Amino acid sequence: MSQYSQYEHEEIDSQFTSSPRSTVRRGSKRASYNKADVFQLIDDLKLGHMAFHDPESQCPVVIPMTFWRIDEYLYFHTLNKSRLDKLISAGSEICISFAEASEWVLSKSAYHTGVNYRSAVLFCSGSRVESTEEFDHAFKSIIEDIEPGRWSQIRPPSNKERKATALLKLTIHEASYKSRKGGPNEEEEDLALPVWNGTLPIYLSEQQNTDIKNKGGCPFHRD
Repeated sequence: MSQYSQYEHEEIDSQFTSSPRSTVRRGSKRASYNKADVFQLIDDLKLGHMAFHDPESQCPVVIPMTFWRIDEYLYFHTLNKSRLDKLISAGSEICISFAEASEWVLSKSAYHTGVNYRSAVLFCSGSRVESTEEFDHAFKSIIEDIEPGRWSQIRPPSNKERKATALLKLTIHEASYKSRKGGPNEEEEDLALPVWNGTLPIYLSEQQNTDIKNKGGCPFHRD
């Protein structure tokens, strides 16, 4: 049995464990500790921001990094013997955040103007992958996720490339998820104001941008 097949189909608990550090306090009604919510965001984005304490500079550091998930584990790669390789291999804990803003929420008041989003904060620790089989499986997983069938068509890592690469496998100890969706909240006295309210996509399609330019307007203007 391979090292990764042991967890490939194991039953997964539905909720993450939480503690005071991972409990959402502000806007707690928008919070979730459901693994399905957190995993979906990771799978959709893959770009997260890793925070850690750098022992050399004694400063907090945040680095954007590509992460991908296999079951309950996260993977990322870095250079062999890099700062992150040494940090994770030594057992240090890290914090990773994922966030996506999808819509501007335009209210009739400045106070209630906001954004619709999905976000997650994870507390993790991990170790370096030493198994050649798991190394290949992990990289095959991300490449096949990007384009199914591609792994069999490309050249696998050479021995030189393997030696230069540190693949880190992370266990998620705690995680929380928070999101907002829907239109703006309005005060009753503001409803009569003659200004448009609603939601507006943050990322406009090429056709939407073309339509706006043809009208000579901006995406925040509504007739």
